[in-house]
Amino acid sequence: MRNITITTVAGDAIAPFLPALAALRIKIFRDFPYLYDGDLEYEQTYLQTYIQAPRAAVILAREGEKIIGASTCLPLAHETPNIQKPFVDANADPSAIFYFGESVLNHEFRGRGLGVQFFAAREAHARSFRAYTTATFCAVNRPADHPLRPQGYTPLDAFWTARGYTRRDDFECTMSWRDLNEPAETEKILTFWTKLL
Repeated sequence: MRNITITTVAGDAIAPFLPALAALRIKIFRDFPYLYDGDLEYEQTYLQTYIQAPRAAVILAREGEKIIGASTCLPLAHETPNIQKPFVDANADPSAIFYFGESVLNHEFRGRGLGVQFFAAREAHARSFRAYTTATFCAVNRPADHPLRPQGYTPLDAFWTARGYTRRDDFECTMSWRDLNEPAETEKILTFWTKLL
């Protein structure tokens, strides 16, 4: 773990890292279960959200100056309506919830505890405002017999449970993107996990 640093950046300090973050998202999200056929221009536009949204942050993992992983978070109130919807429908106040976006990490650096540090850093960031009661994120649902599911694939459910998160099958949202094996975008169902802060 020498030369690997974890830092939290926010606001305009995120801007210099956008190209590297966009490229990393495209690379990692091509893997199962997301199978996302990404677009660099879209990614850089999407990542502007974390510069513009108050209290948002990006957790960067770097080996020297090279970005090897990243994790994002922002108040749920600044997320899109489809992500807020299950909470609003359940009469949960979005202003009390912090949403954790993606965590992406190059394969060769996995299994070294960086994923644990990503969660710890995002939770610390959310708690620093003393305004949020809950942390949440969502993950795409894929069938066990999906044709592109790698042999021996293990979902991250046990890892998330070990971090103190509970799968909420009653909280789902939809997002659309084009899978690698699809001719056009299709709607995907994602399930939320939550933890009290």
